[in-house]
Amino acid sequence: MDKVVESADEAIRDVGDGASLAVGGFGLCGIPSVLIAALLRRGVTDLHVVSNNCGVDDWGLGLLLREHRIRRMTSSYVGENKEFARQYLAGELEVELTPQGTLAERLRAGGSGIAAFYTRTGVGTSVAEGGLAWRYDSAGGVAIASPAKETRNFGSDEHGFEGEFVLETGIRTDFGLVRAWRGDRHGNLVFRASARNFNPLCAMAGQVTIAEVEQLCEPGEIDPDDVHLPGVFVQRVVPLSAEAAADKRIEKFVTREATE
Repeated sequence: MDKVVESADEAIRDVGDGASLAVGGFGLCGIPSVLIAALLRRGVTDLHVVSNNCGVDDWGLGLLLREHRIRRMTSSYVGENKEFARQYLAGELEVELTPQGTLAERLRAGGSGIAAFYTRTGVGTSVAEGGLAWRYDSAGGVAIASPAKETRNFGSDEHGFEGEFVLETGIRTDFGLVRAWRGDRHGNLVFRASARNFNPLCAMAGQVTIAEVEQLCEPGEIDPDDVHLPGVFVQRVVPLSAEAAADKRIEKFVTREATE
């Protein structure tokens, strides 16, 4: 029952080339930076990463991207990474852009064993009709375009659903990588503030989920009412040192002069 692994390198030992990863975090908040660094050291490549964003040029998933370790990204926001834009436009990276709420629900659905669901989001746009550039060629043409998705008109429904909906598939990945504020040896996790946005969903979507935790607790120390993600979704727990837990970045540091 004790799921603690002493090092990040040991925790990601079986992540191989071509693996799919659901990586938690929102911007740079709550990203599993220690596990990402371990992947960088391991040298794995050809990764398919599902994450809300791809870090920044010099931190988070941006480190893997810089070394061309990522083959495909499924994301909802990519605006803070210049290298991401360069690789995408140069045909070096495949990108599936997904509406943020849809991405969250696809991860939750996959973790809940739901193969697909209907949503209004994207109806009447290229999200549903296809044609979005997933990958460009070296000349700037579209090498791979998104396919059209199944849509369905529910008419007047007794449960309150009416109109056209698009079918979105759930997401399951080989591994889930997340960071938690607190976690016990059984894998029960507590997230803090904005770090809760995508971490629980990515943990659910991974067939093997690895959690780096800032504070390791003994079983019973976390009140069951405070648990955000039960340990059934977590297979490995990596306790962080105080230095690693405190090593966090800010995407944009903005100040203003003090006023009277």
